[in-house]
Amino acid sequence: MSNEERRGVSRRSVLRGGTATAVGAGMAAGPAGATGPDRDQTIRADLVLHNGRIHTMDRRNRVVSVLAIRDGRIVYAGNDARAARHGFEGRPRTIDLRGRTAVPGLIDCHNHIVLMGNRPGHHTPLENAYSIADVRSSYRARARRVPRGEFVTTIGGFHPHQFTEVRLPTLAELDEALPHHPAYLSVGFAGPSVTNSLGRRFFEAAEIPVTVGADGAIAGGTETGKATLALRRTLTAAQRERGVRDAMAYAASLGVTTHLDQGAFQATGTPSDGAAHEDNHSMHLPFLDVYAQGRGIVRLRINYLHQDTDPAVPELTARLRHTYPFFGDDMVRTGAIGEFIAASYSGGPVFLEAARRSARAGWRIEVHSLTGTDFQTQIQAFETVHAETPISDLRWVVAHVPRITPDYLQRLRAIGGGVNLTGWQYLAGTGPAAGPPFRTILDSGIPAGMSSDGMQIAPMNPWIHAYYAVTGKNARGQVINAGQQISRQELLTLYTRANQWFLGGPDEHLLGSLEVGRLGDVVVLDDDYFTVPVERLRRLRADLTVVGGAVVHDADDPH
Repeated sequence: MSNEERRGVSRRSVLRGGTATAVGAGMAAGPAGATGPDRDQTIRADLVLHNGRIHTMDRRNRVVSVLAIRDGRIVYAGNDARAARHGFEGRPRTIDLRGRTAVPGLIDCHNHIVLMGNRPGHHTPLENAYSIADVRSSYRARARRVPRGEFVTTIGGFHPHQFTEVRLPTLAELDEALPHHPAYLSVGFAGPSVTNSLGRRFFEAAEIPVTVGADGAIAGGTETGKATLALRRTLTAAQRERGVRDAMAYAASLGVTTHLDQGAFQATGTPSDGAAHEDNHSMHLPFLDVYAQGRGIVRLRINYLHQDTDPAVPELTARLRHTYPFFGDDMVRTGAIGEFIAASYSGGPVFLEAARRSARAGWRIEVHSLTGTDFQTQIQAFETVHAETPISDLRWVVAHVPRITPDYLQRLRAIGGGVNLTGWQYLAGTGPAAGPPFRTILDSGIPAGMSSDGMQIAPMNPWIHAYYAVTGKNARGQVINAGQQISRQELLTLYTRANQWFLGGPDEHLLGSLEVGRLGDVVVLDDDYFTVPVERLRRLRADLTVVGGAVVHDADDPH
């Protein structure tokens, strides 16, 4: 891309030039709150993209060559570059796509980007590494921008199965990559983990000392819990804000522009906490601070996870009284209750009471299913509530559903529910039916959307999930979901137009497709998603990511 084509549209110019107005620093409704309606932070910019293959993902699946965005909204989608420029007061920014493929900004309808932004150390995603050499290369590159002595970390979102060696790197291998930085790699929720020499010194001298092997190994469970806790205790507000900006930048580099975050388990401040634990009452604050500074570059939707054990569900009741669904602006908005509505996530009296109160308050809820029976008790509870307080218009969701059956899909569909899907079993799953049953679900007619469930046991990278959905293969190249593959077009629909349903509220008419009147979120890919060899799918990236007409990621201008 030439300097003329990039004129004024780099991420730096967006963030420094003030194209995003200020967001309210506090979200007053509830612990995380919501942006006040008079404190709008929507990114708004003017842009014309031309000479591309722009897949609108509208209901006709139109492919156009020109897209115009004015004041953050799409005003033209067609094939006439002259008509696209009509109506602009000045000369809009113009980018020649040179035949490249563009798609709507992807919507991840179930992930944990808030946890990712609050990671201790300089979190370095390894979901795109395929060998120990790749890990070392990623860490060396990361260290060039990290002050000496500060931790380079990866907590969740990867698994040794994805590496050729099928193991974690050793202390010696990490020392070679990071001679001046301590390192910490931790698998899944609770390890095992590994560190290097500088990290070993830190962990062994921690307030609660960690047992580290001569090869840098840290056992899963309590020892990993102690190590993660030691790192979390070093976190400052400034470091959390930096982590938020890093998480947003990474998401933008993948083309994921909207994130429906599903919360965290409440932290206890002890070694029993895992990668999915955080303080639910404060973990959104660094995100809100970044948005308040005008530095937010992706859209965040906030679900509230609850784990009451008391049949009176006091914490959930307080949330329903003091927080509002779909409250905020185009950048930050509240969403639903979930992905846990009670500690007993698969059913029982507390679960049922939580569902009842959520229905009476008019809230959408989301729960997760991982076994061959939990979806049954969840959907049965939904039916009980529906008989008392109709939920047909609330869009209640069961997530992941690796083993859901056709009969229960139809029962959920009958009461207005939907399912969101993820390829989380790509990392460590085994066949022959690792699920979710993509083909069965799409053929059922139930509302279905795609998500990542990153960043604990799953990658955030949507192109890895695309690879899994269309091939049925895990990280070792083994087919583990035979007979449930779907097409690339179907998968992209799940990440775009179909995910409108899961956002709900005003977002349903603003996001998910490139149509006049919708928000100008576009991803220009580094290769053609529809024609690249299937093994190349998981290596796709964004050349350009546009949010509200502003370029927030440019692969040619990474700074």
